[in-house]
Amino acid sequence: MRQLPIVAIVGRPNVGKSSLFNRLVRKRTAIVEELPGVTRDRIYADVEWQGKIFTLVDTGGLEFLNTTELLDEVRLQVERAIEQADLILFVVDGRRGITALDDEVAQALRRFNRKMLLVVNKIDNPEQLDDVYEFYNFGFGEPMAVSAEHGKGTGDLLDLVVETIDAPNRDEIATEAIKVAIVGKPNVGKSSLVNKLLGEDRVIVADMPGTTRDAIDIYWRHDDQGYILIDTAGMRRKAKVKENVEYYSVKRGLDAVDRSDVSILVVDAEELITEQDKKIAGYIHEAGKASIVLVNKWDLPEKETNTMQEYTESILEQLAFMSYVPVVFASAKTGQRLAKLPEKIKEVESNWRKRVPTGVLNRIISDAMAIHTPRAEKGRKLRVYYVTQTSAAPPTFVFFVNDSKLLHYSYERYLENIIRETFDFEGTPIRLVFKNKRGEDE
Repeated sequence: MRQLPIVAIVGRPNVGKSSLFNRLVRKRTAIVEELPGVTRDRIYADVEWQGKIFTLVDTGGLEFLNTTELLDEVRLQVERAIEQADLILFVVDGRRGITALDDEVAQALRRFNRKMLLVVNKIDNPEQLDDVYEFYNFGFGEPMAVSAEHGKGTGDLLDLVVETIDAPNRDEIATEAIKVAIVGKPNVGKSSLVNKLLGEDRVIVADMPGTTRDAIDIYWRHDDQGYILIDTAGMRRKAKVKENVEYYSVKRGLDAVDRSDVSILVVDAEELITEQDKKIAGYIHEAGKASIVLVNKWDLPEKETNTMQEYTESILEQLAFMSYVPVVFASAKTGQRLAKLPEKIKEVESNWRKRVPTGVLNRIISDAMAIHTPRAEKGRKLRVYYVTQTSAAPPTFVFFVNDSKLLHYSYERYLENIIRETFDFEGTPIRLVFKNKRGEDE
């Protein structure tokens, strides 16, 4: 199978890189604000055009005149995106013309031996086409005039992109990747975790909360298994979400859970489960996703013989509604115990997609009900005629019964536990639906 070619969007701040990214991806993935520096990390998304597919990367705006630790890190991220890329889209602002900073970016790009297309953005009407000629001065070939805001010229740009990189057809690439959302409060080490797994600094890590604002998709291959790691901004309580950018960051975190197969809730070893962690865990559970709790910074607490067991019991007590979740202890900083994480991801994802044979399922439920019969309600007992698994991801079981109103909550939990213990559904919620024999819902 072919790896997807990578196309990186590069330019100074505020030329419309994220708007162009969103237009080509055809959904709002990158955060767009009238503020320089809103995009800090590399943001990845697959683009399909005329049956061809490639990976598009949005990057932070390059600045050379200002210097801070964060801006230096943004520059490093852009350089790494360029090094990985098969093609660079150098984006400039057609309304502003060539600026000193554009010249700086162009000079920096010349150091890299990469194919390049010059994209002149914000050309919204035919009267502006004359403004494009100025950009021939860069010596990067014929400029492509586009309007990311209105979509003008973007189809021609995509035609040229897939031709230049010889993009593969969808059926030529691997599609088995497990989508893994990395979620949690700000500053618990989510980006550090991703970087340690990848073996490189792919996302920006800083001590300040909220450094990662977008959800970032990163393809990772480990032991012949593909993963798409979705690093997300720390999800704050809504009362603390004040800026538009923060609002969209929280929304991206929730969206990342929705499109994941497995969600990893990262918690701080020195704080363990907070109210915000419970809310995030609740969202993962309700979304029906496979899940893992990863206790990060495990290198910090002092250990005793039963420390790990006591921590696990405390976490599962706090997250009683998802007592099925496995707890992994690790340190993103040192890499301690991280080697076990990929295997655990595969296990819970496999459980999430598991299907149980109908005959075996009915036999297990029949035996369980014979051992522990449901109690009578006004002289009537619950009877189960037939059980079948109607879907996976998450596993969903439909019980056809005489009267669903006779089902007590504790007995439903009993039946769920029997199914879990028999078929090993660690790491995944399972759904039990009870329908009357006539097919009426509970």
